[in-house]
Amino acid sequence: MAEVSFSKILVGTDGSATAGKAVDRAVEVAARAGASLTVFTAGPTERAQEVASREAERHQGAGIAVETKVVDADPVSGLIDEATAGGYDLLVMGNKGMTGLTRFFRLGSVPNKVTHHLPCSLLIVKTT
Repeated sequence: MAEVSFSKILVGTDGSATAGKAVDRAVEVAARAGASLTVFTAGPTERAQEVASREAERHQGAGIAVETKVVDADPVSGLIDEATAGGYDLLVMGNKGMTGLTRFFRLGSVPNKVTHHLPCSLLIVKTT
């Protein structure tokens, strides 16, 4: 089996505690792989920036490059668009904890919708 390597990782978060577990896992994977990490939040810009910045600050001492990306869009199209445009190797997201705009989707539908159109690998973290 060939070794999988990642150099650019994207993690989606909505600011919930369970989504924070997905961010934690993304940080672990990025540190092991020597990859950069982008914390991504979709939603109203001011709140989304607060969420992304808080997660980036929480992992400031992790020894990896952490950036933030915020878009005022629905989570599904925002994640797919960013993964495509940004040239990411891996998207990390949680299986629960969807709030904000994601509450309009049934649980599991965001990962399901994303996976069908994603140009990179997907890691869904069991967060509950």
